[in-house]
Amino acid sequence: METILEQQRRYHEERERLMDAMVKEIMHKKNGYRETINSDHRLKMLMDQYSESTIRLKEFYEDKDGLRKEEVSALSGPNEFQEFYSKLKQIKEFHRKHPNEISVPMSVQFEELAKMRENPTEDANMIDFSDEEGYGKYLDLHECYEKYINLKGIEKVDYVTYLGIFDHLYDVPRERKNGEYRNYIRALLQYLKGFVARIKPLLDPAQEMAQAHNDFTKQWESGTFQGWPKETSGALTNVGAHLDLSAFSSWEELASLGLDRLKSALMALGLKCGGTLEERAQRLFSTKGQAALDRSLVAKKGAGRGKASMQHRHKDIAAIEAQVYRFASLVSEQRAATKENVQRKQARTAGERGDSSADESEPDTDGEGDDDEILCNPKNLPLGWDGKPIPYWLYKLHGLNISYSCEICGNFTYKGPKAFQTHFAEWRHAHGMRCLGIPNTAHFANVTHIEDALALWEKLKQQKEGERWVAENDEEYEDSLGNVVNRKTYEDLKRQGLL
Repeated sequence: METILEQQRRYHEERERLMDAMVKEIMHKKNGYRETINSDHRLKMLMDQYSESTIRLKEFYEDKDGLRKEEVSALSGPNEFQEFYSKLKQIKEFHRKHPNEISVPMSVQFEELAKMRENPTEDANMIDFSDEEGYGKYLDLHECYEKYINLKGIEKVDYVTYLGIFDHLYDVPRERKNGEYRNYIRALLQYLKGFVARIKPLLDPAQEMAQAHNDFTKQWESGTFQGWPKETSGALTNVGAHLDLSAFSSWEELASLGLDRLKSALMALGLKCGGTLEERAQRLFSTKGQAALDRSLVAKKGAGRGKASMQHRHKDIAAIEAQVYRFASLVSEQRAATKENVQRKQARTAGERGDSSADESEPDTDGEGDDDEILCNPKNLPLGWDGKPIPYWLYKLHGLNISYSCEICGNFTYKGPKAFQTHFAEWRHAHGMRCLGIPNTAHFANVTHIEDALALWEKLKQQKEGERWVAENDEEYEDSLGNVVNRKTYEDLKRQGLL
């Protein structure tokens, strides 16, 4: 029933409502990590819907089929009332055929979205996470870890160590980077990309991959990419180096040079470079003093193509490594939290794990973690080392239910006598005393009111003034008889001639 102009009006309205919803979503305060992720996914959904509406609206304005132009011409024709009654007839006919049809306003959709935003406790999970991932707080690399420790020639490490080195691909020897290794790093890259897409839906993974590819291309061409030095990544790889055979009298002496040096010398002559150490030494020594090389020893032309194919495989593996480095840097925060979480679990005894399994399963499953526990703290008790409220008896034992207020600290409140006593030597109280022009000495211990501190300071200044040394009163003189008097008395007696 909608005309083209009505569809255009609806898309304009939808765009404005979407823009308003995105602004409200961004300005809304998020309480907790889970709500932040859900908000980002809602915002991504709104942005996709906005882009889709914009594309459709652009198509209508382009009017490639000319239908919009015809409709506008009909509305602005000589008999506009005829067009009006024609549309009215179509509407009545539609409602006659569909008498129970209910029109849902566009505002209903955005009202439901606002309810989801304002009531996060009733909000369902926007994305799926495994129990180990804790709704995006931690990484779950157990499958990748199993593939890593099954690689041949790789040092076997525990899971905690693997969390710290899973992106140290440059430490893997180049000869171990085969097809099995490529399957492993592909699985690792696939997980990291999926995890980043779930915790950061607003991030464009295609843009990150393109940036990683551009950086990799520059580093590969210059030979500075990690784990692939220039001699193995350049265009002139393994061209070989000639060897002077006049210094060797037997092939056994050549064998002492090793496989790599013999291979380089054979490649420089264009000979076959495969086989054991003895075969390579004998093959190279047979060319000593020969003007023409034996055709049976010359390498086939297909060897160059094989070398190029090997170079292409190496570059493909290195490109995947570059993307792993890129996405691993995006989850550095979750990586550190995962390592800490695994170490904390491993430090617990079997009994502690059994007692707390029910309590830990909920935070790890829904990802709310400490946020829900803080909300379920009606007495507002302080949190312990495990992020949970301390027992109430311990709260009473330390006197944390007693509050002490200090006017000098800006009416800051301290919980418990211990915190109150130690605050006199802390920065906040020292700063308040400095603002009053009073030294923060032991005389002012337990003084919390500004008036009391100022009065005590005046009293101390008067006391110090009275104790100050005055020459007339404190300087002593002795007369001829041995009498000791102060300076003022001595001068008075001297003027009277009594001395």
